[in-house]
Order: sequence, then C-alpha cells, then structure tokens
Amino acid sequence: MADIAALIASRQPGHGLPQAFYKDPAIYARDIERVFMPSWIYACHASELPAVGDFRLLELGSESVIVVRSSADGFTALVNVCRHRGSRVCLEASGNKSRFVCPYHAWAYELDGKLAHARHMPEDFDRGAYGLKTIQLRELHGLLFVNFTCGTDEVLAGFDAVAAAMDPCLAPYDLAHAKVARRETYRIAANWKLAVENYTECYHCAPAHPEYSVAHSLKDPGARETEGMQAVMARADACGLSSERINRVYDTAVASGADYAYERYPLLKGHVTGSRDGAPVAPLMGSIIDYDGGTTDLQIGPVTFGLAYCDHVVLYRFTPRGVNACDCDITWLVRGDAVAGRDYDPDALTWLWDVTTQADKRIIEDNQRGVDSAYYRPGPYSAMEAFTDRFISWYLDTIA
Repeated sequence: MADIAALIASRQPGHGLPQAFYKDPAIYARDIERVFMPSWIYACHASELPAVGDFRLLELGSESVIVVRSSADGFTALVNVCRHRGSRVCLEASGNKSRFVCPYHAWAYELDGKLAHARHMPEDFDRGAYGLKTIQLRELHGLLFVNFTCGTDEVLAGFDAVAAAMDPCLAPYDLAHAKVARRETYRIAANWKLAVENYTECYHCAPAHPEYSVAHSLKDPGARETEGMQAVMARADACGLSSERINRVYDTAVASGADYAYERYPLLKGHVTGSRDGAPVAPLMGSIIDYDGGTTDLQIGPVTFGLAYCDHVVLYRFTPRGVNACDCDITWLVRGDAVAGRDYDPDALTWLWDVTTQADKRIIEDNQRGVDSAYYRPGPYSAMEAFTDRFISWYLDTIA
C-alpha cells in the first residue's frame, strides 16, 4: 500500500504525478472517497427522463444510484440498495417503472423511495423506516447533478454558488428546453486521471487531432490572436450572447480550482461551429440569433466538461471504472424542437467529437502503457498545460 502523504510530498511542482497515482489500488480507493463521493457529478439531462417513472442508473465505484422522474415536476436520486438485505433493486440501466421491486425478496418501493410493500413481515413492521436511501440531486438548466454527501448545508451551498456562477454562461443556450440528440460511452483502458489530464490541455491537439485543430484556436497559442477574440466579443451582443457573460477565465474560478470555469474563444476563419466543414449542423440554441464565430469551454465539478457552440452543446463526463479503466460519457444536446433528419443529421452533429474521442482513447491508453513502465518519471508541464497543473494541484490537496 502506498504512503500517500509521502507520494504527495514527493511530487515536484509543475510536473506530472508519480507512477503510483495511476496504478495503486489504495490511491484509487482514496480517489473514490475524497474526489468523487463529495463532488457534484453529472447524471443525465432532464429530457432523458420525460415521463413519470423514467429512470437512469449512475454507477460510481461500489455505489449505484437510480435517478428517476418521481413526479411531473421533480426528480429523485435513490440509492440502489434494498433495505431488506442489501440487494440491488434495479438491474436495468434505464427504463420506466411505476414501482421499483427488488428481484430478491420482492420488497416494492414507490418512485420517491418509500417502501410500499414487504412480503410476510410482522404486523408491527414499520414500513416508514425502511424506504430507499436518497442522495442529493440538483438541476442546473436541465442538467441533473447528484452528490453522495447526504444533506449537508455546506454541500448544498456549494452547488448554489456554482449554479449562480454558471448561470450567465448557460442562460443563452436554454438547456432546460434542449434535448439529447445522442449519448455515447467510450471505455478507456487507463486511470481516470490520465483521461482528465488529457482533456484539460490542448498541448496534444495539433499532433493528435487534425480534425479539431483545423477549427479551434486552442491548438496553438499563436492561433488565438487578440484580434480574433475581440471580433467574437464585439459580435456577441448582436448574436444573443452578452459579451459580459461569456468569458470567465479560469483564474477567477472558485478557490478549489475544480468547481466551475468557462471561457469563450474564437474558432478559426471559415468555421462557425464544431463540424466537419465548420458549417452549421443544427438550429441555433435558445435565444442565440446568429453565429459569433466562437465557442465556450466549460467545467462543472471535477469531471464534467463541455463545449457550447451556437447550434449545439457537447458534455463530457469521466467516470472511474477501476484502477486502470474509466468511461468517457459524451452527450450531444440540440434545441428541444429540433427534429433528427429534418433539422440535423445525427452523424454530422456527432462526427467531430466522436473522431476526436476515438483518438483520445488511443493516446490515453498509450499514455497508461508508458506510465506503467519501470522507467517512467514525471516530466515538466508546458505553458499550454497550465490548467492541467492547476487540476493536479487541486487533486492532491483534495486527497491529502
């Protein structure tokens, strides 16, 4: 078992992590306990649960949560553990239920978690004391987040602060009335931190992502010239994107460095969105009335990221599945009244981030194979990896 405190102390500032952080089961267990259980984790979009009884499971470490539309205007996050002898109650990944019935001994629960029926229990059995446990669930512009730290005022206040900070950025897209055009899961044979580190820097973009780099100025510091950003900001108000509400750089994010961030930047000439040829792929989102020539990077919580184009929004969530395995879940959102095949082509909409993520999967897995070598030693970050360095510093403070 690793001496985690000694490993943290051994990390040279401005460098990557020692090998054990990507291989040691004790550190992985600490990651689940200290990073994921107390954090707000994106579960799904409200449009994925349109009818009462619609549900999706969220699996994280040894935990399983049923995110369900429990009423016409509300959602509940139920811990997927029967109160009788602990069996998983719901085995399907998604679906619709009028009640959740444990397949082991048939205890039945209402959509809000209350115990409705328990076979052959004594007359004085108190059903009210044996409902399914719940965890915190909050909605932000149609995005449903859960938190495993049950009921503390500090946790709820933390989300309120993030929601208030993100509201100006998200408001023009009207995500509460958007819909999911496609959702895909990419299994990556690597530690979750390697996947997040890769996402948080664009140092690799030029060599690894030619499809992305032809349009996005983050590939090269010289490509994001001041004039390009000035042009985007100058057009913002006329396009329905307030120039005062679309650019909060990482330096002004909350103190932890991993609660929220958003920043708009220019696309390269000839591109108005993230697509194969830079041309529109869907109707404009929300109250946006024209293309300003930019896109917004955003982050909510430590493992949920996104890109907000004028005509669609792409959300990323990284979920650990083991010491050397993680999922990259991607959700593509479009305007709620857009019709597939008429207003957008799902394959054209998803092309860029599918091809980019397939490439990311390859390079992250190559990274893990190299980190596994006895010869691996952490190297220094470049100037283009400043946010990765910030994330790693936050991570080490969090698990210390």
